[in-house]
Amino acid sequence: METLKFYIDGAWVAPAVPSTLGVVNPATEEAFAHISLGSAQDVDRAAKAARRAFATYSETSVEDRLSWLRKIIEGFRARLPELARMMTLEMGAPITFATERQATVALFHFEEAARVLAEYPFELRMGNGIVRREPIGVCGLITPWNWPLNQVASKVAPALATGCTVVLKPSEIAPLSAMMFAEIVHDAGLPAGVFNLVNGDGPTVGEAIASHPEIDLVSFTGSTTAGIRVAKLAADTVKRVAQELGGKSANIILDDADLKTTVIAGVHACYTNAGQNCQSPTRMLIPRAKREAAFQAAREAVDAIRLGDPLDPATTMGPLVSQAQFDKVQALIRSGLEEGATLVAGGTGQPDGTRRGYYVRPTVFGDVTPQMRIAREEVFGPVLSIMSYESEEEAIAIANDTPFGLAGFVQSTDPARARRVANRIRAGRVYLNGAPFDRSLPFGGYKQSGNGREFGVFGFEEYLEVKAILGYRD
Repeated sequence: METLKFYIDGAWVAPAVPSTLGVVNPATEEAFAHISLGSAQDVDRAAKAARRAFATYSETSVEDRLSWLRKIIEGFRARLPELARMMTLEMGAPITFATERQATVALFHFEEAARVLAEYPFELRMGNGIVRREPIGVCGLITPWNWPLNQVASKVAPALATGCTVVLKPSEIAPLSAMMFAEIVHDAGLPAGVFNLVNGDGPTVGEAIASHPEIDLVSFTGSTTAGIRVAKLAADTVKRVAQELGGKSANIILDDADLKTTVIAGVHACYTNAGQNCQSPTRMLIPRAKREAAFQAAREAVDAIRLGDPLDPATTMGPLVSQAQFDKVQALIRSGLEEGATLVAGGTGQPDGTRRGYYVRPTVFGDVTPQMRIAREEVFGPVLSIMSYESEEEAIAIANDTPFGLAGFVQSTDPARARRVANRIRAGRVYLNGAPFDRSLPFGGYKQSGNGREFGVFGFEEYLEVKAILGYRD
């Protein structure tokens, strides 16, 4: 596959400077496609196209924007199997998961943006005037490889719905599903320049987006280190910055919970997307007295995982995305062993029988203490740390003892008790007793997990400015 062009100003165009990169299938370790790596010149061309388009697109009616969104939704539905398969090839998500979760949840964001747009009050009477919400302008969107389309959709959908124009940089590691999505946008008939896509790496294209004077907002999902860099570059032009960064979420299993059921569910939740998930409950907090029972339940959960070819519908865990990610996870597993954690399941190296692909052994550590690296750092792989506590107060203190604050999880047979604990967790989203994903509720972090919110009306309003008009009488 040769996908060497960018989508700028309504057309597929060649990069300003030819430079290519192979896209590697993590199950085979072989490049199966090539893309172009963009430059600051390509970003400048896209940003100027978006600026020109904003002048008219920002004035379009709600009805027109709903029409375009519905056409994108129709195109997305029609090509959903293709989109899912592409994500399996580019980042290793098992095909069943890629279809039922990766692609389907991305579609949800467009459906939700259309729902919010249809009902949203852009003007309200207040005091001696009117409060008006207007599109913020040109939006630079920088997205990661772990949920390639979900993160694209969670940014692009509200941006287009509110009347903004877009310059998108998908991850260069998993860019092909986003390029397929650009075809859907083109077929939907959006005006030229409203949506633009430039591939490239973070230090070149990402930094050019963050610093570009024609871009009014930058929305970034990725590591905290990269997020800090984006914010510093954006500061020179005082642009709005929204960030969804790292996580180290705690799963507090209270002493009244069904231990076996909640531990098994917690292991599988930690391993969602092979652990390459920013809100994964990677720290499981259990009553100290239930240590042995928790370890046994965790082993049972690991035994149920089916590693294999991600194109096989029966596979439940595929490879990690890259050699670099494999090496990072291996180093963190070694650190757990060296720092004295108890190896409950898994360990270093590849699973038995694996000859190629960036597969790792699903790993569980017990007796993890708060200062160990595996308890402090975001692993981004299938590695669970089980930590013990004596009291509810201690559990809450351990949960909050992290620089991150993206999500939290609480398990209890007493909903009121679970709610009291949830109120004290310093995180942007808390799941009680296995609650499912909800696309309408806000998603974002406290502390070094970022700022701003995505999803639903809260994500919609990230792309709006607030204007007060005083003294108007109708």
